[in-house]
Amino acid sequence: MRVGLTYDLRDDYLAEGYSEEETAELDRADTIDAIEAALRSLGHATDRIGHGRQLVARLAAGDRWDLVFNLAEGLAGSGREALVPALLDLYAIPYTFSDPLVLALTLDKAMTKRVVRDLGLATPAFVVAASPEDLAAVSLPLPLFVKPLAEGTSKGISARSRITEPDALAQVGGELLARFRQPVLVETYLPGRELTVGILGTGAEARVAGVLEVELLPAAEPEVYTYANKERCEELVSYRLAADDLGQAAADLALAVWRGLGCRDAGRVDVRADAFGRPQFMEINPLAGLHPQHSDLPIMCTLAGVSYPELIAAIMTSAGRRLPEATPRVRP
Repeated sequence: MRVGLTYDLRDDYLAEGYSEEETAELDRADTIDAIEAALRSLGHATDRIGHGRQLVARLAAGDRWDLVFNLAEGLAGSGREALVPALLDLYAIPYTFSDPLVLALTLDKAMTKRVVRDLGLATPAFVVAASPEDLAAVSLPLPLFVKPLAEGTSKGISARSRITEPDALAQVGGELLARFRQPVLVETYLPGRELTVGILGTGAEARVAGVLEVELLPAAEPEVYTYANKERCEELVSYRLAADDLGQAAADLALAVWRGLGCRDAGRVDVRADAFGRPQFMEINPLAGLHPQHSDLPIMCTLAGVSYPELIAAIMTSAGRRLPEATPRVRP
């Protein structure tokens, strides 16, 4: 199979003057190297396409692929993760991971929580604040947690994100509003264990690959899986699989969220336990990082005995089941 690869390479944007934080969600060159090597080991021919604008140029030039392995996150706008899948849908080219609807929805943490709540699944109480006046009107009881509405990789999250004093919400929330130029999500802080659940597959065939518990080491920022802790995870974080009752409950919740939202192929669901030890949905990443040693999904798969090539093979198998349905009646 001829497989194209779409991605946003972090080094390209750094060279254009974007900051380390602005590009934190984007892919390293060695991630693309690893995926391409795994695809070739599975017998596929690969073609590096690059980011969305490069995809547009290749499509306009008449290039086509049997399937596109899509990692493109985009850089700006509420639909940035949905752009490449939407373009591929336009040209009837099948691709890995979720469709534009899911990727646009899940980038907005509040809209996702509203749908999850409508599914009858547990998630912390929350409000969306788009201004200092909105922050002043928040009536949820302390402690709270505040973060940007539509960012990944824990961008904007630090030890100060846990709000225990009334004045701190206005200060920290106001800083995030100005810094990220988007609303912030304010939600009830859950004091329990933090887990992330890896999912492989689609619909009824989706399964849990592993439940990863994040243990912060003494040198880490306390209590929260912050941006700094994630960026320096090799020295600040210890990971282990959670196979106890909470791990199983988190797995059940994550799988229900995954299927309820219509996610595909592979990704992660973040869960945290409340004061009574009950897991609640926090957020979801249907376009999860795939760095072999640095990203949560490959880390948990490795701990669960699933090698990196086996992870990529599982993604391709799931996406491959859509190939007959994606065959166009008339080639654009």
